Amino acid sequence: MTAGPLPVRRLLDLRFVLAVVLVWTLLRALSTVLLLVLAHDHQDPVVYDQPGVPRYFQFATLWDGAWYERIATQGYPATLPVDSTGHVRQNAWAFYPIFPYLARGLTLLTGLPFAVTGTVVATLLGYAAAVVVAGLLRERVGTAAALGGVALLGAYPSSPTFQVAYTESLALLLLAAALWLLVRRRWLAAGAVALLTGLARPIGLPLGLVALVAVWLRWRRRTEEPIARGEYVRMASALVGCGLAGLIWPTVVWLRTGVPDGYTQTMSGWRGGEPVRPFLPTLERVQWLFGDTLGLVLLAAGLLLLVVAVAGPWARGLGPELRTWCLAYVLYLFAALDPWTSIYRYLVLLFPLFVLLVGGGWDPADPRAERSPRWLLVVRTVVIAGVFLGWQVWWSWELFMFVPPRDNPP
Repeated sequence: MTAGPLPVRRLLDLRFVLAVVLVWTLLRALSTVLLLVLAHDHQDPVVYDQPGVPRYFQFATLWDGAWYERIATQGYPATLPVDSTGHVRQNAWAFYPIFPYLARGLTLLTGLPFAVTGTVVATLLGYAAAVVVAGLLRERVGTAAALGGVALLGAYPSSPTFQVAYTESLALLLLAAALWLLVRRRWLAAGAVALLTGLARPIGLPLGLVALVAVWLRWRRRTEEPIARGEYVRMASALVGCGLAGLIWPTVVWLRTGVPDGYTQTMSGWRGGEPVRPFLPTLERVQWLFGDTLGLVLLAAGLLLLVVAVAGPWARGLGPELRTWCLAYVLYLFAALDPWTSIYRYLVLLFPLFVLLVGGGWDPADPRAERSPRWLLVVRTVVIAGVFLGWQVWWSWELFMFVPPRDNPP
């Protein structure tokens, strides 16, 4: 790390941005070919109901995309739908509004259907996210490791969701921007971006833990770098922004439907009416998949491996903010998720781990960093990206096929 942060314009110079865009375009082109094959040869055409709209775009608007299309065209329901037993059914309030309304805005401007605008918006946001991720990683671990991390991000098995009507692109963009702002101590802007995540994806709570760590680290250096009263206020605003991000959407659901726990009840609709209970769904799922004892052993081993991965000297270059994010986000998923097929795409927000896979997480000041030459980092990147692309084909072939009325979403 340098004595002071480099200007963003130097971290995102034209040559570097073009390299990121080139890598991202190559990987998105490969995913496009895969999605075209799936849309035309793998998916039952009975699901295509929009004459004149290419199958690729209709295919890209299935699963969650269908809910976002409903929100963009019809808005949110005024009341929560319930079944014959009184349980809240699956409904649009489970899905956050920024993405569908961005697509709706493009529809109003162009007259194109949501199937097209939703896909275009997601794809463009994916490019923006790749550039911001690359800039953040470049500041922490250097150019080569940043490009390697972006390459693995773009090749990751669930990366096709960056170009379909899902919120992965938007979530990644806002997350990377918020983390970068926290790293650079841009407290007000970090709080504002965190607020936006509260209307895009439920990641405000783990992001709040990162903000708390960033503020604490700044406070620890108050002797060497005195903190003015105004900075204390700005630091508090970052914490408040992250805290509100976790509350804003449940509050909106309450105000619009009149049900105080309407959001929680809505989420229980995806669990067959079962109440939302922290941690238990994950524990029950791993035990169902692997057995009572082995499931818990594997879960504990996975968590231990994560801690070792982000706490070791090979990850020091990422800095405390990115390492905290990896731990906080996994803890959040453990507590809040009913893990199933969507877990692949949820894990894509752990993008700092890709830097560790290519061996680029060492602190540049650590002598051991020099023992890993750049050519070896490139070789690791190419090999792992190849594995990811093969995995992507399998993942897409297994999950990117909609079989109504019930289906396992990608």
